[in-house]
Amino acid sequence: MDTNDPKFKKQVLKLELESSDANHLSRMCGRFNANITQLEKLLDVKIHSCGNEFSIFGNQDDIKYAKNVITKLFKDSQEHDITEKNVHLAVTEICGSSGISKDKKYNATIKIKTTNKIITPRKLSQQKYIKAIKENDIIFGIGPAGTGKTYLAVAAAAQALQEYEASKILLVRPAVEAGEKLGFLPGDLTQKVDPYLRPLYDALYEMLGSERVDSLIEKNVIEVAPLAYMRGRTLDNAFIILDEAQNTTKEQMKMFLTRIGFGTTAVICGDNTQIDLPQKNQSGLLQVIEILQDINEIAFCWFDAEDVVRHPVVKQIVEAYETNQKSL
Repeated sequence: MDTNDPKFKKQVLKLELESSDANHLSRMCGRFNANITQLEKLLDVKIHSCGNEFSIFGNQDDIKYAKNVITKLFKDSQEHDITEKNVHLAVTEICGSSGISKDKKYNATIKIKTTNKIITPRKLSQQKYIKAIKENDIIFGIGPAGTGKTYLAVAAAAQALQEYEASKILLVRPAVEAGEKLGFLPGDLTQKVDPYLRPLYDALYEMLGSERVDSLIEKNVIEVAPLAYMRGRTLDNAFIILDEAQNTTKEQMKMFLTRIGFGTTAVICGDNTQIDLPQKNQSGLLQVIEILQDINEIAFCWFDAEDVVRHPVVKQIVEAYETNQKSL
């Protein structure tokens, strides 16, 4: 960017960071100032630095957000290296995924505390999702990949288990393939579904530690259950996560929802644009959106492309698919 550009003449903000260790500044800025360059592109500003003094050029809103992001990254640099992902997530958390957030109600003080990690919602939609999980018996998280709906559900489950609000975590998934065949995988149905739940395992390992998770699985405190195996069960004092819910049939969804017992929280995660059933109109997720909206104990939380917190290109991919779908 050229600071002679008229748009950078509008405002300049001076920021001096309190630093007694040059390594913190180096970790924050990244190799060859890569993190600062990324921040310039994300927020459409120009940043000059001299030691711990920064000059930020741009319009009034952008430079204020850039200041807040730099301050956060500098604080984080005292605990770990700052990567491209850290920069992106910091911008998303403070400014919104597409730059400046229009919503002033975001409250970063809402967190999920687990044994190994504190999880902070990156967007207002995630904050509302966490709040809904804490206040309702059944919660639907609906939206595209990368919005954190499953990860946050696992975090809430881990917190509920460690705080004795739930005596069991149940991970459930329909045995429907996305272009692949479960029959070619070794083992019984549980073992066939197990690889599809690997992201949930990884999240639990991250939050509770691998040894504890393995021990809890061995004790059946954490259980993997293909959706077909849920019939006939009633689950009390459990935290249940149904992932890939768009691939449940209407009959399966009704069966699953009627398994829920006293003291149980159920979070149903799905993307209604990625239905792998032979007949899409048979999706149980699509049906519940229509018929369960008015039940007080059930919350629906919606995510869209703006809520994607993965690599920026994922947001663009989701938007491109949404645009193409609308044009059909």
